[in-house]
This record gives sequence, C-alpha cells and structure tokens, in this order.
Amino acid sequence: MIKENLKDIIKRSNNIVFFGGAGVSTESDIPDFRSENGLYKTKRNKSYSPEEMLSHSFFINHKEDFYEFYKSKMIYANAKPNLAHMALAKLESEGKVKAVITQNIDGLHQMAGSKNVLELHGSIHRNYCMDCGKKFSLDYVMKSKDIVPYCDSCGGTVRPDVVLYEEGLDMNVISKAIDYISKAEVLIVGGTSLVVYPAAGLLKYFGGNTLVLINKSATPYDNEADMVIRDNIGKTLWKALEE
Repeated sequence: MIKENLKDIIKRSNNIVFFGGAGVSTESDIPDFRSENGLYKTKRNKSYSPEEMLSHSFFINHKEDFYEFYKSKMIYANAKPNLAHMALAKLESEGKVKAVITQNIDGLHQMAGSKNVLELHGSIHRNYCMDCGKKFSLDYVMKSKDIVPYCDSCGGTVRPDVVLYEEGLDMNVISKAIDYISKAEVLIVGGTSLVVYPAAGLLKYFGGNTLVLINKSATPYDNEADMVIRDNIGKTLWKALEE
C-alpha cells in the first residue's frame, strides 16, 4: 500500500527533488566504506581508519598510501547504474524530477541519463593537476605508471576532484542544492543516514508538501517525514513508476 502512495505522490507532482547518499549506489555493488569493520594497514604497517585516509592532511602527507587506498577501496570503474538511478533519470526526462542531489562520487546518475546532478562531494571522474590545473580522466589516474598520478604537462600531482575530510564543500553546489530543495514540492531522500553534515543540514531548507524517506535504517528525520519506507531504493522507486 505504501508504494501505491508513493506512486500517487510522484504522479501528481512535477517539482520533485531527490537527495541521495551511499545507499543509492550499494545496489550497484559499491560498498558504503563507513560500514566496513577494521582499519586499513599501510605498507609501513600503520593502521588508519578510512576517514583518516580520506582526509586532506593524509593526502598531503601520505600520497602513496592515500592513492593505494583510494584506487582499491573507492573506485569501482565497472559499476553500472541500478534501478534507482534509472528511475530518477526517467522521472527527470518526464519533467518530474528537477534535480538529483547526491553525496556519491561515482557518476552513476549521469551514466543512467540524469542531466541535472549536483555532486556535493565531487566526482572520481574529474581530476586535475594541483600545480597547473590541467584536467584528467579517471582512466588516466588508474593507468598511471606510478601509484601517485603526475601531470603529463608540468609534473605536478594529479588529485581527484572530490571533497576530502577537513575540506569544505563547494559553496556554488551547496547554493544550487539549497535553491532546488527550498523550491521543491516533493523531496525524496534515499540511502543516507542523514548524520553527515553539512549535507544532512540541507533538509532544513525544505518547505514543500511532502517529505519521503527511503532508507533501510532509521534517520534523525523519520519523525518529520510524511512517508518513511524501509526498503530497497531501486525496487521502491521503480515500482512507483509502474503503471
């Protein structure tokens, strides 16, 4: 019955914004690194948490260890869009979804066909030289003969255009996200625990009619939602599209 309700909500609205987290991509076999147990050991046999290894200071001070972790644990180049990505792309093409706001860095929304995607944490597919600014593809980074990729023009370090811990989010992207959320009639939130700030704080800008939460575990916003669905995001969204 609850999915029929979601179907009705989607059917009557042409101003939907989707806000998603890691749970959207776990259905494409990209694990949420936060759920992993244990620590990562470097070649020097020192142990670090994923959060430490994905921090700005770790990147600056331990580039080889950073890239070993990044390439092996954060890059899933063969991942394909799942039903959630495809459903959202379809809803955008029908003029219903105005924007997809994502905390993910995998680019799967774009691969599925979504055009207006706001990437709060950047993308693995964009990389740039820290010295001259030259842009590089993910393929260049992964096929680099050195563990740390270097610019083929100036020799500077190439880094991914992703937001590391200790770094601020792109305020231009944040401003656009706030604008879409504040103007949305329906906000569908999926696959995020809503505990990571500042991204989770975006929900406070929503003043529309209907807040829908699709997540397998409880979130701090459950009591404020008009609908809470504890189920697979892809299956839930795709089911709501079926006639």
